[in-house]
Amino acid sequence: MLLTELLDAPELGLRLLHSAGGVLDRPIGRLVTTDLLEPGRYLNGGEVVLTGLVWRRRPMDSEVFVASMAGRGATTILAGKAQLGDVPTDLIEACRRHEVTLIEVPVEIAFADITEYVAAAGSAETGARLSASLVRQRQLLSSIAAGRSLDELAARISAEIGHDCRVLTATGRHVVPGPSELDPDTLDAVTRRFLTTDRMPAVATARAGVGGSGYSLFPIGSGFGNRLTAWVLVIEGDYTTWSRDHVEAVHELCAIAALDRARRDEGRRALRPLVADALALVESGAAQAEVAARLRQAGAHSERPLVVAVAGLRDDGPSEVALSLLEDVALTVGPAVVAPGRDGLLVGFLPFTPELPEHLRRAFGRLAPGLNRAHLAVGISGETSIDALAGALEEARFAQRAAGAARAPVSVVTSDEVASHVLLLATLPDDVRRTYSNRVLGAVLDHDRRTHADLLMTLQAFLACSCSWTRTAESLHLHVNTVRYRIERVEQLTGRDLSSLEDRVDVFLALKSL
Repeated sequence: MLLTELLDAPELGLRLLHSAGGVLDRPIGRLVTTDLLEPGRYLNGGEVVLTGLVWRRRPMDSEVFVASMAGRGATTILAGKAQLGDVPTDLIEACRRHEVTLIEVPVEIAFADITEYVAAAGSAETGARLSASLVRQRQLLSSIAAGRSLDELAARISAEIGHDCRVLTATGRHVVPGPSELDPDTLDAVTRRFLTTDRMPAVATARAGVGGSGYSLFPIGSGFGNRLTAWVLVIEGDYTTWSRDHVEAVHELCAIAALDRARRDEGRRALRPLVADALALVESGAAQAEVAARLRQAGAHSERPLVVAVAGLRDDGPSEVALSLLEDVALTVGPAVVAPGRDGLLVGFLPFTPELPEHLRRAFGRLAPGLNRAHLAVGISGETSIDALAGALEEARFAQRAAGAARAPVSVVTSDEVASHVLLLATLPDDVRRTYSNRVLGAVLDHDRRTHADLLMTLQAFLACSCSWTRTAESLHLHVNTVRYRIERVEQLTGRDLSSLEDRVDVFLALKSL
């Protein structure tokens, strides 16, 4: 029941003395009757306070009373005038100062009459709301049984509540799009809020929103236990300003969406053995036609260029989580299939597009706020065909190992990037790199510590200048003969000939491993 409806009740005869902005159109909160001078300690916020003004002994008491209740968030005073014969002007002024709505109660109306009226209206509203909710639930379930899609049901609820509804995953995949898909920056803000908020529903402030109010987030189904794999209902606007009927309609849509998700998940689980068979055939070197047939049965377009993705999620529960995440991202790029591979890693066969690596980086990157201390590492092969999947799989596995060496919560590495010596060295354990660099350059490091001869600095400059004596001397402001002497000393200490490409590579990698 709204406060304005209470004011309009002719049998109560209430009179509005001061209205604070927007309060009249809000639902009535808890009714509290008190004649304490400072009632704030007994209030929690949003209450309507009924008082007979017994506490007022002098004009300054009005300020004390109103400040106490307003400080705890109470919004409205219903003041009876039986004690004083009228509502004093000092109380009206205090309500103006503290933005509290003030309503006069006639002498002949008891506070019990007001309480009973609100309770009766609330019971009637609850009955009507439950009846409407039951009808809506039956209609939604009937629509699902009749084959209506979740998109259609979301559009129906959107029209009913006047706010666009979308269903998203934590990676930003639109299970149910709105009139238009959210832009990447807004998706980042929404998914970050979903993964990090302590309580749901929640409101995400985003660059794009209704009147700048952002988006309301409602969890869908029991999958909310792990937010990384959960669905979320995203609705434009702030749900705290909506009517109870509209919030209940949203919760009912969440329940229907959970049923729809269970159906979709069951379908994907049924296809996993086919994908696992295809992966086993690729690893065993089976005939191209046999591999292609298995992939087609699993739902992939084997006649088109493909990309292999390998993913691993460390320290975050069962492998089912990682499998669900890779499947979720794969669904955003077209007909893709995913299966468990060796060593607890997941393998996906995805349709190739030039934008795929960047798309995967952004989608997986959205999971970072919810990973805690876990680490998601993804490796991606280059474009390949059905007859070269085995090589592409090895590319992706090597790229995944390089991604696993990164310190960021989420790391996505392509096979092209693995061509860099930096990523190659990153795949080696720290102790292996240290041992290698010490064996190659240990004598040089010892010589520099004892003599301060700067052999290591000269060696670095020499290689950076492509072994040019003149350019090295210029960059170090040294005589060419000094550079020659130092490099010859390095060759003596390392046992390497820097005119030989192989020896030069050994020394270069040792420098990069320091």
